[in-house]
Amino acid sequence: MIHDISIDGPAASGKTVVGRRLAQGLDWWFLDTGVMYRAVTWLALERGVSTGDAGALGRLAEFVQVKPVSKDGDSVEVAGRRVGVELREPRVDNNVSNVSRHPAVRRALVVQQRNYAAAVARGLNGPSPASTESGIVMIGRDIGTVVLPDAGLKVFLTASAEERALRRRREMRERGEEIELATVLSEIQARDFIDSSRDDSPLRPASDAWRLDTSGITVDEAVEAILRQAEGR
Repeated sequence: MIHDISIDGPAASGKTVVGRRLAQGLDWWFLDTGVMYRAVTWLALERGVSTGDAGALGRLAEFVQVKPVSKDGDSVEVAGRRVGVELREPRVDNNVSNVSRHPAVRRALVVQQRNYAAAVARGLNGPSPASTESGIVMIGRDIGTVVLPDAGLKVFLTASAEERALRRRREMRERGEEIELATVLSEIQARDFIDSSRDDSPLRPASDAWRLDTSGITVDEAVEAILRQAEGR
């Protein structure tokens, strides 16, 4: 039985909702590593650190622990403050790509992400020791290639840019934000370019990743497909 599943993919490909539902079904821990980059971005903005200052951002990510504080990964603690909805503010949305592209930031957070996965494996998260059936679902853009290269199952989710823009606009509307679809599509395409063209840990599927196009399928169908892949591993 495997104990870790990595899920990578571009923005709005379904990683978060599919990964969280998968973890809930398995009774595993869930970590959206994108939340950690958002936390560093939020903290930088709060402290007036320029998102173009690679050195300052790297030091921030290295010396400030970003700690997930719930099994479902809904919120994290950063610099002693528990944050959740703050990480979805437009100012964070507009700056997280620039922050996460800095190699020093990525290196620092990769260390924290690996430590978190190791802690789950050792049963150090939560009120009781992990059972032999415990595990973690970790999602992001470089999990299978960099963070957990030995994950028991590596999944790479995809969907068309148009489909992903529709999903992202729907999420924003649910938060009370109104925005033109063309604007969301443009932002999705820009994020794709930044993520896939950066020198450090670019977005790409691991050589042994299983790919799943989530266009036109439900969350439950995606979860069931991943569970079938996990069976017998």
